[in-house]
Amino acid sequence: MGATLSHMHFPFLDNWRRTRPGADGVALTDALSSDPESAAQLLSECELLREQARGAGLELDDSVDSLAALDQLPPNWRGDPEVSPWLGTDAGLYLGSVIVRTVPGARWVQWPDGQPVVLLPSGREMDVLEEGTAWAETGSPELSQAYAEASEG
Repeated sequence: MGATLSHMHFPFLDNWRRTRPGADGVALTDALSSDPESAAQLLSECELLREQARGAGLELDDSVDSLAALDQLPPNWRGDPEVSPWLGTDAGLYLGSVIVRTVPGARWVQWPDGQPVVLLPSGREMDVLEEGTAWAETGSPELSQAYAEASEG
């Protein structure tokens, strides 16, 4: 449904590489295995989503409640084909970040095509980028609903 990480430019990965000497050619896979906390922090940056939320008076705090608050935002971005795909990616990364921080045993992994996904404690891999893209484009599923399903396993 959405573009994969290997086909997209993510400024947060450039930022991670700049802060680590010799990490120029380091892929997300290496970052997730060698420094999972830093990689998770960078995956949670979601600058465009945070900017949109801030513009609507919502400060994202990486909590489950913030997902429900995002679901209530007026979708002003849906008419802008330049913003919607990037916002969907950010929404997916934010959803994944909240899951990884709040669901014990959940963690970021990477598919062979380079896309980050969340591995749930049950062993199921959740395509959070697809979830975020669907939310940005149509509002369904709601981010809070996707989180509820993930937290159940």
